[in-house]
Amino acid sequence: MDKAVTQLIEAARAAQRRYETWDQAGVDALVAAAGWAIMEPGRNRALAEMAVRDTGLGVVEDKVTKNHRKTLGLLRDLKGAKSVGVIAEYPERGIVEIARPVGVVAAITPSTNPGATPANKIINALKGRNAVIVAPSPKGASTCAALVGYVTAELAKVGAPDNLVQMLPAPITKNATHALMRQSDLVVATGSQANVRAAYASGTPAFGVGAGNVASIIDASADLADAAAAIARSKTFDNATSCSSENSVVILDAVYSGAMAALTAAGGMLLDAAEKARLQAVMWPEGKLAAQVTAQDAPRIAQIAGLESEALQTARFLMVEETGAGPEFPFSGEKLSPVLAVYRARDFDHACAIVGDIYAFQGAGHSVSIHSADDAHILRLGLELPVSRVIVNQIHCYATGGSFDNGLPFSLSMGCGTWGRNNFSDNMNYRHYLNITRISRRIAPREPALDEIFGEHFRKYGK
Repeated sequence: MDKAVTQLIEAARAAQRRYETWDQAGVDALVAAAGWAIMEPGRNRALAEMAVRDTGLGVVEDKVTKNHRKTLGLLRDLKGAKSVGVIAEYPERGIVEIARPVGVVAAITPSTNPGATPANKIINALKGRNAVIVAPSPKGASTCAALVGYVTAELAKVGAPDNLVQMLPAPITKNATHALMRQSDLVVATGSQANVRAAYASGTPAFGVGAGNVASIIDASADLADAAAAIARSKTFDNATSCSSENSVVILDAVYSGAMAALTAAGGMLLDAAEKARLQAVMWPEGKLAAQVTAQDAPRIAQIAGLESEALQTARFLMVEETGAGPEFPFSGEKLSPVLAVYRARDFDHACAIVGDIYAFQGAGHSVSIHSADDAHILRLGLELPVSRVIVNQIHCYATGGSFDNGLPFSLSMGCGTWGRNNFSDNMNYRHYLNITRISRRIAPREPALDEIFGEHFRKYGK
């Protein structure tokens, strides 16, 4: 298997050496071609239908939306961005920055987004004049193969070198994926934490993402109807395949009844204690989240759990009241399904403590959602919680990976910082696929006097 991967790597290196001589206009034309490969409506729908058919995960219409929005937003971010030659000059510091390729990128992608995630990584890699080899999850291999075929055909139209974009041949195996990680120049891993840990252990520079387990706070100043609508849309989009879909909502006591009424009106169904117990037994039969409920709709999950209430047949998402966090409270973790844990907080201090407990169990570093008009509460989350993003009054699964109405980069790979055992806390973007060479020239010296540095210290504490 290593030999087969080596052949892919060698072909990719030959293609990349040719491609790195292209100018910015040529690179941007190639990026546009790769984007159109997935955004062309007929191909987009074919990929979405294939993804749901072959993985059994998610919703076709939502995947069509995701493929379109995430790719269009990425192309918007990349339009006009410099990634070839001199990309920045700082005369006052005597510094000139030059963009250089990283080489051959190994893109590890999940079954939950088998079209949008590889497309995002391919486009970002190409923006940096790199070659890319995709290692999809086995379930997502057919969708990825179709996507790579579409991309290759579009790239040929603009004269791209052969083998600039490739994927591991089926059947996809762990051995082949690990060999690809070892032999590439950069690994970008999205998906299971096992894959992320393997990427970091491969000996190749790697970017990996942390686990999602988003909590949302509704405080006393929130517009309850808007908050419920946003949470309902985020919780149900693509049957919660996204790591950015809320898994818990923490509601302040002062608005608990009103917020629960709004969530119910938005399609949520609160289970009683007996129903909760039956659902828990089905979702975690041996302490591990069951694949049979992953990314299924709420009525299907209720049916699997043997919950026969007629109201459950039309529910958009299921709600369970929870009081703790940790392994003994499995609903406090990531569920990858339209099931929402609901916590009642005495006040905002208590809400922050609840979210802290949840993230101590799972999801640290990713993001938190808040529905509020209180700027002090919003800022406090950014100052105190172990999160890389605070999403304010938005549909979280849209917003955290970039949206047309916020300033975050469009991405399907969110770094979680050291809280999430990652080496970055940004939304992964094209700059992560670049080496930067810096030219440094002499400037007028500015050597500070000791008093400039230590004066205040000496006055307070002496020498």
